[in-house]
Amino acid sequence: MTGTILRMGTRASALARAQSGDAARKLSEATGVPVETVLVRTEGDQLSTEGRAPSGGDTVGVFTRALDEALRGGKIDFAVHSLKDMPTDVAEDLCLAAVPRRADPSDALVVASRHKGVDTLATLPHGAVVATSSPRRVAQLLHARPDLKTVSLAGNVDTRLRKLEEGVADALLLACAGLDRLGLSGKITKRLEPEELLSAPGQGALAMVCLGVDERTKGLVGSQDDAASRAAVAAERSFLNALRGGCRAPVGARADVEGGRLRLRGTVLSLTGQERLDAEGVASLAEAEALGRRLAEELLGRGASRLVAAARDWVR
Repeated sequence: MTGTILRMGTRASALARAQSGDAARKLSEATGVPVETVLVRTEGDQLSTEGRAPSGGDTVGVFTRALDEALRGGKIDFAVHSLKDMPTDVAEDLCLAAVPRRADPSDALVVASRHKGVDTLATLPHGAVVATSSPRRVAQLLHARPDLKTVSLAGNVDTRLRKLEEGVADALLLACAGLDRLGLSGKITKRLEPEELLSAPGQGALAMVCLGVDERTKGLVGSQDDAASRAAVAAERSFLNALRGGCRAPVGARADVEGGRLRLRGTVLSLTGQERLDAEGVASLAEAEALGRRLAEELLGRGASRLVAAARDWVR
């Protein structure tokens, strides 16, 4: 620790800095403790720069590993991650000190301006090209619209939006939370409902992580924890973990708190979208992790392991 200042580690991308800066501001307002930003470059940032996707596996952590090591090395006091980038098995020496109130977990459909009047997935032209590198999004798109074509589009959000307008694709799929945090909400053509596209486990949520033995930081950062958001992402991550889906399998999950209860919807698909398995359940917030495991076990009993294994083999 460095006196009364908290050193916050974050990736250097515009989105990472926007979301961590907001988290730092709210933490300082709540505790009166100033926060210093420390930028850390990760393996995932390098892969993104090169236009490559991370390999499969549940403990890859390409966007989080360098920040974890900065914590262990005493260079920072806490780190801010996009929670969906975190491995579902958190290291024993680290503590998920806070899950702040979650932003919109939905996926965003962004349609090129040349397609006047096209504002839904259903009204995209036959054979339209949709840009996304996510197997989860690709599989759900092809399940709903087998005629669509998909293309991977590398670069930051601004670059992808520019390439969309240049004609590389007809539409683009991104996370609503990222666009909102960057002040680009006006670019969203439609916020997709879970029935249209089920989001990634943890999407829209932030994770504030510190060392488990650092009681002072745990106490300060813990002031930002939102119980409903933590329960929702716990259910989604438990679902993914029980499936052993990793970060590249076509697995979607969305938990919402409704009337004090947690409703979880989960899906597993084949990479082509031809096969799809869905499950849904309700439980108390305290039973979040058990609910995720229960739905995963239901889908595993219906053949989900074969779909997950096929996805793992394909992305290696």
